[in-house]
Amino acid sequence: MKIIVSGGGTGGHIYPAITLIQEIRKLDPSAEFLYVGSTRGLEADIVPKENLPFEAIELSGFERHISFKSILENFSRATQAIRGINRARSILRDFKPDVVVGTGGYVCGPILLAASLMKIPTLIQEQNAVAGVTNKILSKFVTKICVGSDAALKNFPPEKTVYTGNPIRANVMEANREEGIKLFGFNPERPIVLISGGSRGARSINRAMIGVLEHFKEIPSVQFLHVTGKTEFDEVKESLEEAEVDLKIATHIRVEPYLYDMPQAMAMADLAVFRAGATGLAELTARGVPSILIPYPFAAANHQEFNARVLVNAGAARMILNKDLTAGILIETIRELLKNPQELEKMSIVAKSLGRPDAAKDIAQMILDLAK
Repeated sequence: MKIIVSGGGTGGHIYPAITLIQEIRKLDPSAEFLYVGSTRGLEADIVPKENLPFEAIELSGFERHISFKSILENFSRATQAIRGINRARSILRDFKPDVVVGTGGYVCGPILLAASLMKIPTLIQEQNAVAGVTNKILSKFVTKICVGSDAALKNFPPEKTVYTGNPIRANVMEANREEGIKLFGFNPERPIVLISGGSRGARSINRAMIGVLEHFKEIPSVQFLHVTGKTEFDEVKESLEEAEVDLKIATHIRVEPYLYDMPQAMAMADLAVFRAGATGLAELTARGVPSILIPYPFAAANHQEFNARVLVNAGAARMILNKDLTAGILIETIRELLKNPQELEKMSIVAKSLGRPDAAKDIAQMILDLAK
């Protein structure tokens, strides 16, 4: 069985694709894969490291702001898109896939559209509560659509759309609290707050956390694991030094640039402070972790705020808009929740009810069924 998978631009499109490939391999070890992306997105770096064959289609997203310059630029990109479809046809003829899968990003457009026109079964997976432009267009052509949020169901034709949840890494569910506490050296009797703005970090969250950690530096009854992102780490460490937060003395606070052990961190967390990317929320809800969400305000179509509102409306999370974020508001929200364990427990139960830990397995089986 041969399967083409495409997803590009950001980790939010790439990692779900890789997770699906791993899950399909469990169900059918003989399956052959080809990953189609662009040389401009993160996939060009990430996918080859997974030992996956990789083909590129050169493509750029369209400008959404209307101006004379953007009209000219979009005309050029439309020409590039036509070339992209021809390149996609060539890839399909050479590889001869049984099914083609897209997980988002404009690079999915040519390969999914060409496959649909060539009568090859196709499936797209939409992670966000608000559908991306590419997936909205593709929904008219593809065979099957899987959505990560029931709020996204209204964006697609109901007869071919299924609410599955978002695929998450298997090790997210395999990790346990005891392992995490031992790994990071925390006290199991005290609450642990996990802070992360994503793999690249979030400047607004990092800046607010300086004041939070300064406030809690002499309050060891609350423990913090703050993941800054690699590019922000040195600046955060410098700011903490200026705020006289000595991490050698305040051992209940850990600050890291990046975590390769994020599943263990989530397994031990009593509360998380996160952006509202679809993959991060899928992992938090699968683990049942209550959260304070600070949506990235410049995400396409403001989709992170819509993602966050799904959890907030259900009672699984609190939300602080990026424009309202201050150290004082974050301190107040953390303290309020930690002082009310019954509320945290209620949020945890609701979060877990929203989680779909078997999403990857369910989607993988749909892909195999389409291929057959």
